[in-house]
Amino acid sequence: MSIIIREMIDTDRKAVFDMMKVFYASPAVATNGSDEVFQADIDHCIGACPYLEGYVFQDEQGIQGYGMVAKSFSTEYGKLCIWIEDLYIKEPFRGTGIGSKFLDFVAGRYPGTILKLEVEKENERAIKVYEKCGYVSLPYHEMLKKNG
Repeated sequence: MSIIIREMIDTDRKAVFDMMKVFYASPAVATNGSDEVFQADIDHCIGACPYLEGYVFQDEQGIQGYGMVAKSFSTEYGKLCIWIEDLYIKEPFRGTGIGSKFLDFVAGRYPGTILKLEVEKENERAIKVYEKCGYVSLPYHEMLKKNG
């Protein structure tokens, strides 16, 4: 299988939207999201938003998954921080190396940065992939406030 990673484009909307619905309904994500949020995320990935990038993983059979990357700054490390926001691979293609390839792609695209991601503790399969790619667990307790 020859997977390419490419930027998300307008014609990917339906495929990405459908994958987001599956991903956000799974135990891999703590929230269920909404159609409005999914559409806004896709709009930002395809549009000129400087903070969010969207990618699809495709082979000759079609799109096999997607990823989203958000940019921020880490004052803790004094450098750009790249967040792997979404990483979804359709069930039949899991375990084929697509996830690792995407993580390597992001690391190559943003050398010298801090790379972060979130993963549910129960998602042991994903944790093993992330650890294999050099990610380590942090002892942080994350907090959230919806401001508006």
